[in-house]
Amino acid sequence: MTNSPPVTVFSLPDADPQPGLVLNTDCELLLLNRAARELIVRNGLTDALDLLPVNTCALVMSALNQNRAIEGVEARVGETILLWAFIPDPQTGQLLVRGRDATEDVRMREEATRSNRLYRLITENTTDLISRHAPDGRFIDATPASWRLLGYWPEELRGKSLAGIFKGNSVTRKLTETRNRLRDYGYATMTVDIIHRDGTRRWFEIASRAIRETYTGAVIEVVSVSRDITGRVESEESNRRLADELAHAARLATLGELASGIAHEMNQPLATIVNFASASQRYLKNARTNPECLNRVDDGLQKIVHHANRASEVIKRLRAFLRKGHKRTAPVSLNDVVANVARLCQWEADKNGVRITQRLARCAPVITADPVLLEQVLINLIRNGIEANVEARDRHAGDTPSSVVISTCVNTAGETLIEVSDQGTGLDDRGIRQMFQPFYTSKPQGLGLGLSMSRSIIEGFGGFLDATPARSGGLTLICRFPPTTCTQSNAAPRTETQPDD
Repeated sequence: MTNSPPVTVFSLPDADPQPGLVLNTDCELLLLNRAARELIVRNGLTDALDLLPVNTCALVMSALNQNRAIEGVEARVGETILLWAFIPDPQTGQLLVRGRDATEDVRMREEATRSNRLYRLITENTTDLISRHAPDGRFIDATPASWRLLGYWPEELRGKSLAGIFKGNSVTRKLTETRNRLRDYGYATMTVDIIHRDGTRRWFEIASRAIRETYTGAVIEVVSVSRDITGRVESEESNRRLADELAHAARLATLGELASGIAHEMNQPLATIVNFASASQRYLKNARTNPECLNRVDDGLQKIVHHANRASEVIKRLRAFLRKGHKRTAPVSLNDVVANVARLCQWEADKNGVRITQRLARCAPVITADPVLLEQVLINLIRNGIEANVEARDRHAGDTPSSVVISTCVNTAGETLIEVSDQGTGLDDRGIRQMFQPFYTSKPQGLGLGLSMSRSIIEGFGGFLDATPARSGGLTLICRFPPTTCTQSNAAPRTETQPDD
């Protein structure tokens, strides 16, 4: 640089905040402004040409030879990104090289490029269908997953309505409900079964979010993510079938264990029928000489009918208990279920010297459940209580009679409770936590599935099965059901199971 500035046609005012330089044909620096000098000092450079792109000399020759400005040439100086413009003056062979600090713009553009690349990577490779919709449900755009999930390419979906693509059971109703929820809350989910383009049935879980206009709040677009959950639904259905099979097997096993009690219960009415039939035959033989014997015969026949019906009811109860099939929920009177279960378990209780005591609510609680599965749970709980009592009696080498108390009530919160309390040795807190785990058992011959299955059945009815230490020193198992109705009964509560007449 010389002491006096060289002659140039370009003006470089120091007030310009952007760096500027003047170069000659040989790429030599003729002039620079204050912004350029400050940039050199701030970045610790020794040569002003270090501010420019590495191919500056070639750019100078190109601009002069072509007599045109070359713009947007990037150069990075430290953390600063500059875009340079090379403006030629062919008459003097000089160039004005003017820069612009484009750090923020370039960073934003690079970030946008990365985001766009990531967005395309996700949308083009995701297994879920991401789609945009107009407020009326028409497709605006969709990801390529639409071909695998629906059988349509994104280009085919554009402009089509959801109702035209999602064909299946209750789809129209669910789409209407989802549209209303999007309008009111801005977010909605739904599970629908649809028919794929190839005719197969698929299950979809769809989550949608509304995009609203800033000032009016009107829904202008909907973004949805649809996931194929067919495999999960089929797996759950298979698990339900397996659970039904397991429950049925458990009922068969329970029937085998209660066989002696069933035989006793059947033997009573059958023996009574035989006795009354024999007596009626004797009275018939004497009817010609003693007409009053006909009244005895009539009374005997009535008793025979009564006990035959009772035997029939026993068979019906057993057939219902062993019934195989899906859950059949209906309103169930708990007091009636408890009475039936107590009758089924009475013979086993008598054999082990255990008394079954019923404390039933005066108001007859009613819940919605499958009566057969509920009976299965209660039989399991009562038999566990009987075994706990026997174990405690054997451990203490005593002969004191014990009891299992089964009660029904409605608490102050409106919940319906069934409680089965024994007089066994009980469990500590850790044992209570473990007793409902599958395959956990303290019995040498136990499988550890009874309580786990019982809890699952009660939860299927919307309730919960838990255990607490009993006041008698044993354990109380509590079936807790959500608030329901209660029917008032004038009959006094039964307190103990009595043998049949």
